[in-house]
Amino acid sequence: MTVDVMRPPAPAERQARTAVAVLFFTNGALFANLLPRFPQIKADLGIGNAAYGLAVAAFPTGAIAAGLAAGVLIRRFGSGRVAVAGTLLTGIGVLAAGLSGSVVLFATALFLAGAMDAITDVAQNAHGLRVQRRYGRSIINSFHAIWSIGAVVGGSMAAGAIALGLSLGQHLLISAVVFGIAACVALRFCLTGPDTEPVAEGTAEAREAEKTDGAGEPDAEGREREERRRARLRTRYVLAALVLIAAAGALVEDAGNSWAALYLSDSLHASGTLAASGYIALVGAQFVGRLIGDRLVDRFGQRTVARFGGLIAAVGMGLALAVPTATGTILGFATAGFGVATLVPAAMHEADELPGLKPGSGLTIVSWLMRLGFLLSPPVVGLVADATSLRAGLLVVPLAGLMVILLAGVLQPRRR
Repeated sequence: MTVDVMRPPAPAERQARTAVAVLFFTNGALFANLLPRFPQIKADLGIGNAAYGLAVAAFPTGAIAAGLAAGVLIRRFGSGRVAVAGTLLTGIGVLAAGLSGSVVLFATALFLAGAMDAITDVAQNAHGLRVQRRYGRSIINSFHAIWSIGAVVGGSMAAGAIALGLSLGQHLLISAVVFGIAACVALRFCLTGPDTEPVAEGTAEAREAEKTDGAGEPDAEGREREERRRARLRTRYVLAALVLIAAAGALVEDAGNSWAALYLSDSLHASGTLAASGYIALVGAQFVGRLIGDRLVDRFGQRTVARFGGLIAAVGMGLALAVPTATGTILGFATAGFGVATLVPAAMHEADELPGLKPGSGLTIVSWLMRLGFLLSPPVVGLVADATSLRAGLLVVPLAGLMVILLAGVLQPRRR
């Protein structure tokens, strides 16, 4: 729903962009502080790969359970307030997960953190797209790049806490307080007023509305109904493909979240600090991809960028798994992160522009259903790892890249 605006953004809009960037940063940093601690938590709880995978799956399960509530909360309280409240509760959930003394409490805390993270995700993207409409040009990739910076900072904080010998409680309490305060300050500069805005002339929604205005001849009405039916089928097909593309990006992210540190430490015998580098490499390369993503899309089109990204992820991680070394694996996670960098922002943005849907519906559906990638990945990888090896379980990463190559045709080509 990007609208051409022939004026520079006002100071309030620039401040709102910075505020949204802060929200994305805190969202990326909070959970990333917990991820490198997973090997320690797994060892302290004394659980195997399958049980660990099922416990970690509580995070995306919570996200799926709560994701559809985001739209209702946003309409009631506003996207800015919902994003900040979700950030505070995510920090509490992450802290509780780190302090859990049993696998049940660990999974319960992750469920809470996942539920709040999902609501925060939809709310901050909704507010970011609202700011983007005020700017009149694409800025959504920059927000997701800031999320990647936050994830790198969070992962680096965790690695530093491990090196300094900080306990889980000390480390995660500091993280929750620091990023909670940052989110509360950002709320002061978010856009005010309702999140719903009038449909601008020339948008897909306006054109769709024009088709249904007025009465026509019986034959014309029949043709119009048939066209609308086909348009609805097309919208559903594109929406399903966008969900799968976003899920592929989520699945690759989850491989770094849940398994990078374990694979490097257990299978490749890397030190704790080096093992944390796998996830950091993935989100660091993802940040670079998102930083240059808007320019790449403008030059080559989102369809081409996604296809080459899927190829890079499949080949890079495939080679890393074929020839397993610590350095090669870290590079493999980096190529995977770079390859999928623009997938989630692209799917969300294009879903938000689909005709025939209520404002925000496409964004909410894609954000909610892509969490299936997070839900299914940990237990599947864990079961495969117990049956064969974790190296075999991580084949989901190159397979996700291949899926993107096949489905990228629904994305926008280069604009001429």
